[in-house]
Amino acid sequence: MKDLVIGMGEALWDVLPDGKKIGGAPANFAYHVSQFGLPSLAISAIGDDALGKELVENFNSRNVRYHLDTVPYPTGTVQVELDEAGVPQYEIKENVAWDNIPATDELKAIAADTKAFCFGSLAQRNVVSRTTIKEFLEAIPKENNPLIVFDVNLRQGFYDKEILCSSMKACNILKINDEELVTVSRMFGYPGIDLQDKCWILLGKYNLKMLILTCGINGSYVFTPGEVSFLPTPKVEVADTVGAGDSFTAAFIASILKGKSVPEAHHKAVATSAFVCTQHGAMPVLPAAITD
Repeated sequence: MKDLVIGMGEALWDVLPDGKKIGGAPANFAYHVSQFGLPSLAISAIGDDALGKELVENFNSRNVRYHLDTVPYPTGTVQVELDEAGVPQYEIKENVAWDNIPATDELKAIAADTKAFCFGSLAQRNVVSRTTIKEFLEAIPKENNPLIVFDVNLRQGFYDKEILCSSMKACNILKINDEELVTVSRMFGYPGIDLQDKCWILLGKYNLKMLILTCGINGSYVFTPGEVSFLPTPKVEVADTVGAGDSFTAAFIASILKGKSVPEAHHKAVATSAFVCTQHGAMPVLPAAITD
């Protein structure tokens, strides 16, 4: 298939208080992109175990296209505890399958047909998956004019300045939330200025097409050279916020690929993530009113 929209990195089980649900930011991203009618693919790795088989069955039941290599490590799990506001706290198991995504000739062939690629910092905590992501990025042809999305997704202590810096250099769209922006600003040496100024600095420093800043209940911004779009966050009854940011990114990128303007894509992203917050788990079925 041509013009693929790829999410590469962690595919895992979120073990929530009410049971386990399929998750992982790149898998969530690919799933939601597919709901907007674009050819998407989740790339990760699973173990030769019951959780890996169940993950494949779950992807199949949701019509998510995937490339999942089986490796000699357990399928990833994350223990998720929700606070009173429904905000998740994560305990991410280490040395698991998605830490060890192998670089293969098949992945290089997929890269040749890639139109948009989304990756984060978490899957780069291990050198194997970090190298595979880097090689995939290098294999995407420049003539594809790809959208390269670095969705920062800081988790626990699984990141460092070098990973963040190289990832921001590799992307042309940066997605970050307000808490992550504070952390990144401290690491990069400009902590004392307001959020918008920090965004303008990053946009210029890394020559980005766009920078997406989400601020939870305080709204969201999309910065492009010389322009900024702001939208408030809709008030909804929150079930949990797991996967809401991934659905925001997916809806935004799908809309841009369909030729929508930045403000139109921003509106679609806000509506999508607001709906996901009203549902349990990261991969609810989106209503036609959103995906049409």
